[in-house]
Amino acid sequence: MANFYTDNPDLKNHLSHPLMQKIVDLKERGYSDAEKFDYAPRDFEDAMDNYDKVLDIVGDICANTIAPNAESVDHQGPRVENNRVIYADATFENLDACRKAGLMGMAMPRRYGGLNFPITPYIMAADIVSRADTGFENLWGLQDCVETLYEFGNEEQREKYIPRVCEGETMSMDLTEPDAGSDLQSVMLKATEAPDGTWRLNGVKRFITNGDSDIHLVLARSEDGTRDGRGLSMFIYDKRDGGVDVRRIENKMGIKGSPTCELTYKNAKAELCGSRRLGLIKYVMALMNGARLGIAAQSVGVSEIAYREALAYANERQQFGKAIITFPAVYEMLSVMKAKLDASRALLYETSRFVDVYKAYEDIEREGTKLDKEQKDDLKKYRRLADACTPLVKGLASEYCNQNAYDSIQIHGGSGFMKDYACERVYRDARITSIYEGTTQLQVVAAIRHVTTGTYSAMIEDYATQPVSDELKPVADMLAGLAAKYNEAVEKVNAMGDTTYTDFMARRLVEMAGNLVMSWLHVTDATRYASESMTKSAKIYSKIAQAEVEKHAEFIANFTPDQIDLYKQA
Repeated sequence: MANFYTDNPDLKNHLSHPLMQKIVDLKERGYSDAEKFDYAPRDFEDAMDNYDKVLDIVGDICANTIAPNAESVDHQGPRVENNRVIYADATFENLDACRKAGLMGMAMPRRYGGLNFPITPYIMAADIVSRADTGFENLWGLQDCVETLYEFGNEEQREKYIPRVCEGETMSMDLTEPDAGSDLQSVMLKATEAPDGTWRLNGVKRFITNGDSDIHLVLARSEDGTRDGRGLSMFIYDKRDGGVDVRRIENKMGIKGSPTCELTYKNAKAELCGSRRLGLIKYVMALMNGARLGIAAQSVGVSEIAYREALAYANERQQFGKAIITFPAVYEMLSVMKAKLDASRALLYETSRFVDVYKAYEDIEREGTKLDKEQKDDLKKYRRLADACTPLVKGLASEYCNQNAYDSIQIHGGSGFMKDYACERVYRDARITSIYEGTTQLQVVAAIRHVTTGTYSAMIEDYATQPVSDELKPVADMLAGLAAKYNEAVEKVNAMGDTTYTDFMARRLVEMAGNLVMSWLHVTDATRYASESMTKSAKIYSKIAQAEVEKHAEFIANFTPDQIDLYKQA
């Protein structure tokens, strides 16, 4: 049988990264759970074997259930009956398979019914699920909302809701409204505290992914007279309590199996999650960072299927008496697609490992253990790295997945425009990745401070000290030269001391940083795993990076602030 995990050796390579030892040791706290749960690992090797076996199950279900169902789900889609969402028939089959396999609540502690997986193998599963069906990943992947409930809810709420998610109930995050999209501080859904201490929610939410889920995290205005983010709190709504109706499902371009809903809250009972006033300032920021990493994984999965569909077609399609993959115009496109896919994946798992380390430290603190100075410094280091890499990978991986989906259609030619081929659906599904959970432009806004403060420069310097194979030393030398050009560009922009000028150059600077970070990750991964495939991608991607970095460096070097007026639209 096909298996979407075992057919991709790069996944096992990334899972075996040296930092996983630290991550697993922190996550397992001396492997004490082995005394309480028969499925808990006894040591590091046992834990890694657990991840491998579960990912094998994910790969099997994705290849033999979810992927074969993707076309019918796309055609049928969900519908609304009596203000409730009815999934496509095959979506129920997909969810049932995941529930029976115990693939819900993967990252939650075992005491709540979870598998206690680190973020990295969970994100790897999301990568695999996205390759099978991008829209279904939105249903399955929203289980990561429970991470926010776990971090900020009280123990009573954890015990009430987390086991339900681990058993298979679905979640959603109800943030956006008709007049509050990216500008979430404009949210006006009203939260009113009742005399008995419960809360009631009234208003409308729009563009809510899986909006008829079992358990919702809801951003609402709890403070009378406020109109900014300081008046917003986070709430938990349980569908069992009633009070929320689905007004309609949006008629979308892609990810059709994932219902995007408009919801009406009518005196809906809810529980405050965490403290008042911190809903946007603290909790949504944490929620969105997790969601952005999930969309990056989704983007990598889309890139994977787009590349594989294009490669298979190019090998099969005959023109002028030979397969089109033999033509330079085609094999060049395929090589670039593969390099961008591999670059996105390298940054995805680097980011997930950074998240794993700092989240593990935070969890240790949450359980009442004080960290020593070295551990506190480690927490700050990895939190900063995660904060820098999350917008970088969400922005660049989503853009690359869109490019790969476009090129997959192009390689198929006229056939790719027809619904007979999966690449048509993949192309439609890909488009949303650079929009939802923060557009690429908003990712640039989040990332630019790590350009100007030197986070990315420090990362690049650190990668340059790592071992490099003899075959890739010329690439490393070239990257060192590009890093110098990047640093010169950063210095020029910083020296201007002009916020408008910095914002204007932000996209170029962030792309330069991303090109260099991903190039170095390619080089270090190819060296570490002695992978012929990774080495080839490292060489090709470094050429892409060279062209991009030099282009942006030249633009910045020859641009003056007064030229910005040329770009302003009336």
